[in-house]
Amino acid sequence: MQKIISASGLCLGYENEQNLITDAKFDIYSDDFVFITGQSGSGKSTLLKSFYGQMKPSAGSLSVCLMDMTDITQQNLDKLRQRIGVVFQNYRLISEWNIEKNVMLPLMIKGLSASVCKNQATKLLKHVNLLHRADKFPNELSGGEQQRAAMARALAHNPNLLLCDEPTGSLDEYSSDVIWGLLRSAKEYLGTCIVVVTHHIPVSLRVPYRHLVIENGRIYEIL
Repeated sequence: MQKIISASGLCLGYENEQNLITDAKFDIYSDDFVFITGQSGSGKSTLLKSFYGQMKPSAGSLSVCLMDMTDITQQNLDKLRQRIGVVFQNYRLISEWNIEKNVMLPLMIKGLSASVCKNQATKLLKHVNLLHRADKFPNELSGGEQQRAAMARALAHNPNLLLCDEPTGSLDEYSSDVIWGLLRSAKEYLGTCIVVVTHHIPVSLRVPYRHLVIENGRIYEIL
């Protein structure tokens, strides 16, 4: 198993504030499905931001997909983001683009041809049961549909690592079940490493997982 995230002595915090994460040490492997839980304000989203380079460590070491995140260059950060997908609680779809083009975005960034982008978007939208909504804009979709579109976008470029920040936090039970099913499929059929920040671990996930907890700035694993 290859380490996809590795932290040692990791500290994370905002300028002129006390660190939210202190002296964290953990490894996440390429075939892991990991849940990160903790109280509101404990640093869950902050930790996730450090994995895709939105926040740099204030101390210690952190590597993601074999890249050192402590002083990563913009060029390497761009390369890293072609290997990861991110799903946010508030979807972050581009409102001026239809759903098909939103899903195509990671492939467009990679410079793939229009036909390849369109074919991959069609395949993914069919998988998330949104092909019939491909020409609609985000504000014409329900919250659950927008999150499914965001999931399709995050998986469009077959990432090695999928990061999810409260992906079902604002969804109803049906939409939540659909999202967990998509995550399970990504793990089982694509071999994607998945890291999910959440308040509640679903009891019906039916996939082996690891559980990291953030408490009083410390990170520990429930075995």
